[in-house]
Amino acid sequence: MENILKAEHISREFAVGDGSIVHALTDIDLDVGKKELACLRGRSGSGKTTLINILGALDRPDSGNVYFLGEDIGKLSDAQRDRLRREKLSFVFQSVALISTMTALENVEFSLRLAGHPIQGRMKRAKECLTRVGLGKRMDHRPGELSGGEQQRVAIARAVANKPEIIFADEPTAALDSNTGTAVLALFRELVHDDGITVVMTTHDEAMMQLADVVYSLGDGKITDITRNDIPL
Repeated sequence: MENILKAEHISREFAVGDGSIVHALTDIDLDVGKKELACLRGRSGSGKTTLINILGALDRPDSGNVYFLGEDIGKLSDAQRDRLRREKLSFVFQSVALISTMTALENVEFSLRLAGHPIQGRMKRAKECLTRVGLGKRMDHRPGELSGGEQQRVAIARAVANKPEIIFADEPTAALDSNTGTAVLALFRELVHDDGITVVMTTHDEAMMQLADVVYSLGDGKITDITRNDIPL
C-alpha cells in the first residue's frame, strides 16, 4: 500500500514549571497508508495527542521528520503549513468547537468559506456533507438543539467538506456513550472505504480498535506495539 504519511525518529520535549524536562515523544517511527484508518492508542499522558499534533502540522518536533505524500513538512514555512492544513488536512476534536449561534448547515458552510471555497456551490456542498453523515433532516438546527453524537457528526461533515486527504481526529468519541461512539467510528470507516479519505485518530477506548486497519500503541512517549487488523471491504 502506498504511504501518505510517514514519521521518522520523532522526538518532542517540554519543560515544566520546576525546570525539569518531560520527554513527550522519543524516537517515533510510523507509516500510514492511503485510504487507511490508523489509531494511536494509549492512556492519558502516553504522548498520542502530542504525536497527532505533530503529524497534522499543528506542532513541530524537536528532532525527526514527518513526510506528507513524500514532502518533508518540517521544511515548510509557517505560511506553507497553514496552507497545507487548509487545503489537504482536516481535524475533528473531542470538543467539537461548533459556533453556537449558527445552524449545522451554516457551521459547515462557514468552514468552506474560511478555506476559500468558491461562493458558488458552498451551500450545496455543505448540504451534501451533512446528508452524508445522516443529518439531512437536522441541518437547520443549532448545536444546542443537537445531541452529542449529532454535534460530532456536524464536526465530521465540516472536516470532509473541503475533500481533505487526511482527517486527524483526537479522541472524537471520548465524550460519547459507547453506542454513539461506535456509530461515529463506523462513519469514519465509511469515509475511508467509500470516500478514500485517510483517517488518523487517537483513542484510549479498547472497543474502538476493531475498526482500525492499524493500531499504534503508545506508552511513555514510545511506540510499544503495532497491530494490523484484517478489515473486510
